[in-house]
Amino acid sequence: MFKVLVSDPLSEEGIDILRKEKDIKVDVKVKQPPEVLKKIIGDYDALIVRSGTKVTADIIKHAKKLKVVGRAGVGLDNVDRQAATKKGIIVMNTPGGNTISTAEHTMSLIVSLSRNIAQADASMKSGAWDRKKFMGVELYGKVLGIIGLGRIGNEVAKRAISFGMKIMAYDPFLGKTKARDSEIESVELKKLISESDYITVHTPLTDETRHIIGKKEISMMKKGVRLINCARGGIYDEEAILDGINSGKIAGAAFDVYESEPPKDNPLFKMDKVIATPHLGASTEEAQLNVAVEVAKQVIDALKGRGIRNAINIPYIEYETWKVLKPYMTLAEKMGALQSQLLSGPIKEVVVSYAGEMAKYDITSITRALMKGLLTPALGEMVNYVNATVIAEERGIKVIESKTTKIEEFAHVMVSKVKTKTGVLTVAGALFANNKPRIVKIDNYYVDAAPEGNMIFISNKDVPGIVGQIGSLLGKNKINIAGMTFGREKLGGRAISVCNVDSEVPKNVLSQIKRSKNIYDAKLIKL
Repeated sequence: MFKVLVSDPLSEEGIDILRKEKDIKVDVKVKQPPEVLKKIIGDYDALIVRSGTKVTADIIKHAKKLKVVGRAGVGLDNVDRQAATKKGIIVMNTPGGNTISTAEHTMSLIVSLSRNIAQADASMKSGAWDRKKFMGVELYGKVLGIIGLGRIGNEVAKRAISFGMKIMAYDPFLGKTKARDSEIESVELKKLISESDYITVHTPLTDETRHIIGKKEISMMKKGVRLINCARGGIYDEEAILDGINSGKIAGAAFDVYESEPPKDNPLFKMDKVIATPHLGASTEEAQLNVAVEVAKQVIDALKGRGIRNAINIPYIEYETWKVLKPYMTLAEKMGALQSQLLSGPIKEVVVSYAGEMAKYDITSITRALMKGLLTPALGEMVNYVNATVIAEERGIKVIESKTTKIEEFAHVMVSKVKTKTGVLTVAGALFANNKPRIVKIDNYYVDAAPEGNMIFISNKDVPGIVGQIGSLLGKNKINIAGMTFGREKLGGRAISVCNVDSEVPKNVLSQIKRSKNIYDAKLIKL
């Protein structure tokens, strides 16, 4: 008998699906304080949440039997995935359930901004009749810039096209062929920002997307631009938006999500040119039903060993094979995340080859792990081991696999070659003692780097004193070096230095490194 705890409000249809299973007992206990949840969680095999329950490391610590955490929705900010993974708990979400709901809400806000619907309604209800004050604009012929062309972004594009709007899209993983097929022009972010009449964002909140629209970007926009956010608070710099409205550059903004939720004393709410809704993107009867049914079915399948769908932290592999492949999958995911952060521009092709022991197995799971690592920095929690290759295909990324048992430079090695619009980066990885992942080659540079934590990748001239120069600069800023490795093409030529550090490197420190003598570039990588 499996016990399932539902700790947030869930549509009855989803609960009924669980209760129909003879070997599953369901308890619905919503809004439990953390101290109470800690006491009861040890009795359950699965936990189903929405955004209300915070599944912290402390709660996971007390989860003695827990096998699955199912999130009825997309965002997983309220689940400590690292703690769950360490304890072997599957974490899954339902990424497709609220796609239409959020797309329609986005279009509602675009129309409301254009015709001053909310402001006119408030004026009428106050007893006024002021038609001139609420003069609007047409959507027909206007340019809509979409940042992030995943499921929701695509649905928004379809609806906007039906209004006669021209669509520009920026997505680092969008191929131009795919964009043309969809009547969408794939462009660089600067072009989208400077030429759009409306801009809407549909990306997860990651280090790369946080404040992707700030003061610098607003200065590049058309006067009279209108901005919409139904994705995640923090993608727009709200303070910069406020300044843009006050200056007259931004004609209007519509927000469904905020940097702090629930927002308190947000000055944007005092602006006549701002429309605000309380995180309603997924708040439709249909969306709530969809995610409830989806998460119920996923949890049942996972508990009964019938397959794992939309898992964030584990693929579906036979246990004995999983034990062998897990270290290689960890290596692959770290390699992908590393390459994604070192590269720029849309990814066109990934060529991955396997040699030695790993070539004896089905490499599909390892490749999926590589693609998950490659896509996650930009797409966040919407990518998992199950859908990583599908998402890559949707974005026009060609993935080529090969394997050989022939031993060449290294006995057991994985080589990933990623091609983008701006260049090619090849990374080779291997497992060392105790199955510890190592980066052994970057392009033509031989290195021995541990892909973990905070890393600084430095391109420099091979001259004496570079090590002391970097070490001294980091030391002055109280940043401890945990490890360092070097590689060079030839004596006195180009070289790379890779530092593992114990803490994050502030932007100003990274800028100091870049400006240092004999250093060409420096990038901070987080793994």
